[in-house]
Amino acid sequence: MPRAGLTNTIVVEAAERMIDEPDATPLTLAALAARLGVRQPSLYKHIDGMDDLRRSIAVRAKLELAGVMARSAVGKAGGAAITSMSLSYRKWAAAHPGRYAATVRAPASGDADDEAASIEITKVAFEIMSSIGLQGDDAIDAIRALRAVLHGFVTLEAGGAFGLPADIDRSFDRLLAGLVVGLADWATS
Repeated sequence: MPRAGLTNTIVVEAAERMIDEPDATPLTLAALAARLGVRQPSLYKHIDGMDDLRRSIAVRAKLELAGVMARSAVGKAGGAAITSMSLSYRKWAAAHPGRYAATVRAPASGDADDEAASIEITKVAFEIMSSIGLQGDDAIDAIRALRAVLHGFVTLEAGGAFGLPADIDRSFDRLLAGLVVGLADWATS
């Protein structure tokens, strides 16, 4: 019988907290069990192993990030929507580095929950691109460009790769401003 008070959600949330900690050690079932005060075999009453745990973290992280992105763009369009969403994306990624890393995990073929979570992020991006006049393949190109820029920046920032003395926020703001101009130009050409 499962330990009183321990559920799948509690196990996954504990793992999420572990991977988001500063200087997080690699997530293992042994470390998670110790964190929860149970023996490792007890976890199998709530999860189907490490792959299931990673999948659960990814699905939850994608849905959370999609919500953050959507809320930040409410009432905004065009460049303002791109900028607001991008700032929120960066802030969330910095606050949740382990969960952010899980968002780049592609869903396994046939995993309806993970595919649906990934689609939620894409829906927000398509709505924002539509607000600047990009549709279809043009919107896909723009979403890929925006994702590459944001992922590259937040990953480099998290890794401490921006060692030059210029203000990182200023660099991010200028990057976004240039991207907004570029994407607006795509919409008019």
